[in-house]
Amino acid sequence: MTNTAPRLNFAATAPKAFKSLLGFDAAARDGLDPALVELIQIRSSQLNGCAYCLHMHVTDARKAGEDDLRLHMIGVWREAKHFFSPREQAALSLTEAVTLIADAGVPNEVYAEAAAQFEEAELAHVLAVIFTINTWNRVAITTAKIAGTDERR
Repeated sequence: MTNTAPRLNFAATAPKAFKSLLGFDAAARDGLDPALVELIQIRSSQLNGCAYCLHMHVTDARKAGEDDLRLHMIGVWREAKHFFSPREQAALSLTEAVTLIADAGVPNEVYAEAAAQFEEAELAHVLAVIFTINTWNRVAITTAKIAGTDERR
């Protein structure tokens, strides 16, 4: 169901919370490959049904040089593993588990695979990126952000 009624502007109405989220987002990305960050954000946004964030992060990934074919394969990465490195596969699997945490928690094997692919500090940042995109998805969906409008510019 599409909402057409205006909703609050979260950034303007809760500026301290919004700025804190921006800071957490920036800190989460620190030291990670930007392409990996975009893959995580795209997959989580797909799972959450957040068109606003999906559009934003696909656009960002393209600007950063990401291959269109890989972008098309993110939603079916398990069937197209050869498009993604083992690190990316582990991050995508972890992204799915954390994003869909109510379904089955984060299975030990998913966490162990991610821990095998990333050093502890990197893994913490991967998790932080997953946490932030899930929060951004909830902000965008709840406040009825419109896909194709990027308010960062």
